[in-house]
Amino acid sequence: MSKKINIAIVGLGFGAEFIPIYQAHPDANLVAVCQRDPKKLKTIQEAFNIDRAYTDYADMLRDPNIDAIHINTPIPDHAAQSIAALKAGKHVACTVPMATSIADCRKIVELTKQTGLKYMMMETVVYAREYLYIKELYDRGDLGRIQFLQASHQQDMDGWPNYWPGLPPMWYATHCVGPMLALTDAAAEYVSCFGSGTIRKDLIKQYGSPFAVETAHVKLKDSDLSARIIRSLFDTARQYRESIDVYGSKKSFEWSLIEHEAHVLHTAKLPEHKIPKKVKVPDFAKRLPAPLRKFTTKGVYDLGKKTHLSFTQGAGHGGSHPHLAHEFISALLEDRDPYPNAVKSANWTCVGLCAHESALKGGRIVPLPAFTLG
Repeated sequence: MSKKINIAIVGLGFGAEFIPIYQAHPDANLVAVCQRDPKKLKTIQEAFNIDRAYTDYADMLRDPNIDAIHINTPIPDHAAQSIAALKAGKHVACTVPMATSIADCRKIVELTKQTGLKYMMMETVVYAREYLYIKELYDRGDLGRIQFLQASHQQDMDGWPNYWPGLPPMWYATHCVGPMLALTDAAAEYVSCFGSGTIRKDLIKQYGSPFAVETAHVKLKDSDLSARIIRSLFDTARQYRESIDVYGSKKSFEWSLIEHEAHVLHTAKLPEHKIPKKVKVPDFAKRLPAPLRKFTTKGVYDLGKKTHLSFTQGAGHGGSHPHLAHEFISALLEDRDPYPNAVKSANWTCVGLCAHESALKGGRIVPLPAFTLG
């Protein structure tokens, strides 16, 4: 491998957000991009001055100059494209979720073990400024003993691409699951989930999932902790929200109910009116190489259009994009597993897959597959 990591991106909607980040990274070379539509590909290529471009993913995988692939394509393509890249000898970073089946998650884990290649699921929330703030409080001991965790991700997906309609809410649960497990570096052991409400009949037919909302309890392995996660995608009135609540013996963090309002930090043993305090979460750009720091506070994909909606909602994924890219590049250079690696990515993804299975069975407990437990 070269001193710099030669990386290529496939999927240039949301994925184009990462182009200038890799171009600015001191240890990366963005050498190629891939997009099926030739017109869109040419627009991106010219806008960002990229020499090599492909309309065929298989052709890009045959390029011997590429060390790693960053996958930002539609959800149904993630597993197959990750597997193909690993088989082609490329390291893989892939947007969430890892896959939509336990079998595909297992295959990706097996391939990383067989090949020694690295896989990272690019879970935005565990690199968002809110999570980094909570993690810093936890590591310093400010929260005390963690007593309970919960997270929600509610979003109206009407009008999004054609693979979204009717998607089971828990199949896209890693934004909730990731921070709940990452805080104490835990694995999920088993899950119980209930479905609630009913979506429109035309939405149900694609995946056979009727639920408007799915709510799961997750038992953390070798821990006294459990976590609750709430997901909705259709026919439920709610402003976009990705939230984390962490309850500790000394302090607790609660996410604001309305986007852009202040979060709340509760401190135990104070007079009642002094327990809650509104807090402004700091940015963590200082953790990044200087050329990447500007990317924590603004969208980077703007070709005379509005910034991609997935960046606009949630305040730019909490400034996580440059942190994700830097973690992946750094892990490859240091020959270590990125966070999360393939096994953790599988555990986080399979929580949602097992939770939906549980909901279809009326809340029955479903254990996480052994291969996801480390």
